[in-house]
Amino acid sequence: MKTLYPLIFTPLFKYRMWGGEKLKSALNKEYSEKNIGESWEISDVTESETVVASGALKGKTIRELISLYGAEFVGESVLERFGEEFPLLIKFIDAKTPLSIQVHPSDELARERHNSFGKNEMWYVMQADEGAELIVGFDKKVSKEIYKKSLEEGTILDVLHSEKVVSGDVFNIPTGRVHAIGAGVLLAEIQQTSDVTYRIYDYKRVDAKTGKERELHTELAIDAIDFSVEENYKTAYQLTENQSNTLVHTPYFKTNVIALEGSIRKDASNIDSFIIYMCVEGVSSFAYENETYELTKGSTILIPAAINYFEISGGGKLLEVTI
Repeated sequence: MKTLYPLIFTPLFKYRMWGGEKLKSALNKEYSEKNIGESWEISDVTESETVVASGALKGKTIRELISLYGAEFVGESVLERFGEEFPLLIKFIDAKTPLSIQVHPSDELARERHNSFGKNEMWYVMQADEGAELIVGFDKKVSKEIYKKSLEEGTILDVLHSEKVVSGDVFNIPTGRVHAIGAGVLLAEIQQTSDVTYRIYDYKRVDAKTGKERELHTELAIDAIDFSVEENYKTAYQLTENQSNTLVHTPYFKTNVIALEGSIRKDASNIDSFIIYMCVEGVSSFAYENETYELTKGSTILIPAAINYFEISGGGKLLEVTI
């Protein structure tokens, strides 16, 4: 069997009515279509599986890699928990205009209704135009009745929390939390492998491709929403150079950030999981067994669980994701 090595996948580009050009202009993605809003970097979503871009395993899907290598690829505990299903979906998102306001169901609801994982996720803001905002959670306590009335009257924005954002801002979006990416925001998104979204409000927009307003999921969403109000929705974190600084650690994924300056040797022998690195700033390179893999801003690499030692060098910032 071929030996595992650090893997870069060929991204999948997704049309979105709100998509812009930043995936191409800021992240150097190559595509010719218009309104590309998402670059799916690593995906095991049915009919949207990414494949290895180069090397002896070129063309292999994640599911094929799990079937071939099992725990060597994903880690013993990950294999026991998820079997041959890969648990994460890794994306870059460019919102030229605001996304719909939405919410994701929990594992329990998603399993019952859609035979799917739920969709806990997090955002790392890579770039934001001046004054750009995100919507995260509620600004005030509302009942289901008040919430439904605000939807009917088109005043839902009055009860939701909007926050201006800049590069480096981090938000955890657990299932049940109402949210939306605003116009002018480019971000990295880490989420459970799920494509289940309940659309709550969409500004009565008409999709140019279909000529129709997109479907809303008002009744499905009601039971999925967490109506609690948080004092602060943004994640605070420390940033020490050349260390794995904690961003968001949940039962579904753990994300750290590394502010890289120079070179560091990584010992992953105590991590029973694959490791994904997303380059969100600058340029870095990974050295493993006399091979070098370069990451530029907007690129992603997966280190299989069987690889314990490697070196990272360069400058900028990397998101480090494990289970």
